[in-house]
Formats: sequence, C-alpha cells, structure tokens
Amino acid sequence: MDPLALLALPRAARPFAATVAPPSRSTRRGAARLVPSDHRCRGGACRRASASAVAPEAPRADEAPAPAEERFDWLDQWYPFAPVGELDPGAPHGKTVLGLSVVAWYDCAAGEWRVFDDACPHRLAPLSEGRIDGKGRLQCVYHGWCFDGAGACQFIPQAPALGPPVHKNAKACVASYPSVVQNQVLWFYPRTEPEYKDVLQRKRPPYFAEIDDPSSYTVFGMRDFLYEYDIMIENLIDPAHVPYTHRGLLPTFPNEEDPGRVEHDREGGDAININIEQASIAGLYRSWKEAASNSRRPAHYMAQILE
Repeated sequence: MDPLALLALPRAARPFAATVAPPSRSTRRGAARLVPSDHRCRGGACRRASASAVAPEAPRADEAPAPAEERFDWLDQWYPFAPVGELDPGAPHGKTVLGLSVVAWYDCAAGEWRVFDDACPHRLAPLSEGRIDGKGRLQCVYHGWCFDGAGACQFIPQAPALGPPVHKNAKACVASYPSVVQNQVLWFYPRTEPEYKDVLQRKRPPYFAEIDDPSSYTVFGMRDFLYEYDIMIENLIDPAHVPYTHRGLLPTFPNEEDPGRVEHDREGGDAININIEQASIAGLYRSWKEAASNSRRPAHYMAQILE
C-alpha cells in the first residue's frame, strides 16, 4: 500500500488487526470500541482493551454545521516563468516552479512562447537540454525527437519512413501548459488536462498597469534565493529590516508616532505602526507611514511610496 494513501485512511481502516466489540452499558450511545484481535471476547465483554476509539456523537438537528475551511487553490493560479527579455528565443529554458520541472521555448511558427513538461516522453531526457531544430521545433537532445507548439511529436528519426506513423501515437506527445505573455513576463498555468486548455478565457494572470505605462521606467531581473517561498514572503512584508539590510535605499522619515524615543541610530530604524487594510487567504494589503504594500498569492508583491 502507498504510504501516503495509508496516512489518508481513517484509524479503523489502517492495516491494524482489530475487532469491534459490542458497546457496554458504560459506553455512550453510538460509540464503538476497537480491541486488538488477539484478545478474545466472551459474552459480549472483553478481558482487556489496549486500544480504543470512541466515535463522536452525531450533531443535533438544531446545531448549525461548522463553516467549511476556506482553502487556497495553488493549482488554479498563473505563475511567472521569466521576463521574456531574459529568454533567448533560439534555445529552450528549464525551470522548476511549484515542484514542476518545466521548459519554455519560442514557437516561431506561431510567434508564441510555449511551456511544456521538461521531459521527453521517449526516455524522459530533459527537453531543456535540447535545441530548436531547423524547422523551429523543439528537439530532444537524446534521440532527436521533435515536437510542435502543441506538444505533438512531428518527427522520430529512428522510425522507418515507410513504416507505421508511430510519431502520431498519443504516448509520443509532451504535456503542454497554458501560457501567455503579459506585462513582458511569460506566465503559465500548472494544469495540462484538456479542460484547462482555454483557462485564459476564465482567468488571466495579475496585471500591472505601471509596467505597460510608457511613462514608467521598468527594470527586470532574475535572481535565485536559497530559501523557501514562505520565508521570502515573510521577508517582503517585513518593513523593519529595510533600513539595515537595504541601508540607504530608501529615505528615512521622522517618526511622529513614537515621540518618547530618545535613542536613534544612523539607519533610522524605529517602531512601525502597520494598518491592515485588507486580509484574506488570497493576500494582504497594508499601509504604514508613507508607504503601502500589496501581496497576493502566489507570486505578486507590490510596494509603493505614498505621496
């Protein structure tokens, strides 16, 4: 049995040899008692019970059901792959996003960027190690299989020309993710099932008007951080570290909210009164002093200086 499936089973369903003894008078109505199978029961009573579990009573009819816990669907989101200005259209690019190994490449036939599973269906070689062939197709570096923008295999060099069209077999296809370029960034949606093919019609990536504003100056960059997502978010929403970690990056302001302070350092660190404007499982918007920030799951953080 799969260990993960085992953890999902209720306690009584796990591979634990047990028998259910009839409830005694001292047992509440509706309760059950689990007893190891090597302890015999006589006359409805057991000599010893080393393990037991009591089933909860059914809720009364006049009790309101507990509200369902709101959960964030991490797979129903768009994820940024990279700024397109950082991607070479003449080569595939590999990346791991949300634990998925994916490859982005430029489909010159359609004039669009594509995002695939980074594994050739033949021998699972990473397609990001391949190349773009002379016909603009994604070519695997291992045996030369070639794929079009939809993930369909178009050419298997080792297949006889007059033999069966094995390249058309569904098992020869690569899983393709919905993708789109918006705000000069390549985004992809981490579902490959057919029903998500047109997800862009239902849900788009977050849009930042400032990036497309010709009067704005935008600088793109990419950097790897060797820590987890939650640590990164905690860092971004923590303004107290800015005067020290990013010394000199932002101007310091006199703190009128802490008039009793007598000791000041050169960096200008002080107590910060943060106002939570909006908060939900989707994100957090707050303001403090002359600044504000908006963080939205899964990959959106925006800070601004308030005038």
